Amino acid sequence: MVDSNSHHENTLHGNKGLFQKYEAYLGEFVYGGIDGCVTTFAVVAGAVGAGLDSVIIIILGFANLLADGFAMSVGAYLSAKSEKDNYNKHKQVEYWEVDNLPEVETEEIREIYRAKGFEGELLEQVVEVITADKDRWVDVMMKEELHMMEDSKSPFYMGLVTYISFILIGLIPLLTYVWDYFNPIEGNLFLIASILTAIGFIIVGFLKTYVTETKIVKGVLETLALGVIAALVAYFVGDFLEHIIINSK
Repeated sequence: MVDSNSHHENTLHGNKGLFQKYEAYLGEFVYGGIDGCVTTFAVVAGAVGAGLDSVIIIILGFANLLADGFAMSVGAYLSAKSEKDNYNKHKQVEYWEVDNLPEVETEEIREIYRAKGFEGELLEQVVEVITADKDRWVDVMMKEELHMMEDSKSPFYMGLVTYISFILIGLIPLLTYVWDYFNPIEGNLFLIASILTAIGFIIVGFLKTYVTETKIVKGVLETLALGVIAALVAYFVGDFLEHIIINSK
């Protein structure tokens, strides 16, 4: 019985740790999802405004979904990797300075903590403790002197989560047209797609409140408003271009 309870507790702790690991990438999932839903729905709205056939809407939508999603994920990966490389470069410089200019770096630690209000014997004790460990010394210099914090998240996973989110959430505006292609739907396809997309925006807006730590209603309404504005602009641009092309013939 004891072994069973212990196993159950270890499983819970393991699942919690796994959740916390992926929870760190919630921001990438949210913003990838918002971008995917906005851009894909804008393509659908623009195509509908231009009076294009459902097959064309599906082709344009998927082309945008796959290409833009890949571009955004690559951008997220490269940006995160550049920041990590920049951090590591400065960290190596700090290690070199600690090894080759210890007196100068020690004085910098002293100045940093003197500015924080430490003085006299207490100040010297703090300096002694920090400079006694090279790794601790460098970490303090990175945070206090260069104001740089290491991001523990993997650039690869940041890009991957962004792409997955972009595809999953961005697929919502296209679902109605794909379904209609295989099993014709009675009713206004764009209206159905709009309702499904609104639900997608609400879900992503809800998740966004955990990232930005804002009120749920505010987060949902902001995300929903963003999608509505993008769709309206795309729809009327498509409608406007359709009239220009038709009238020019």
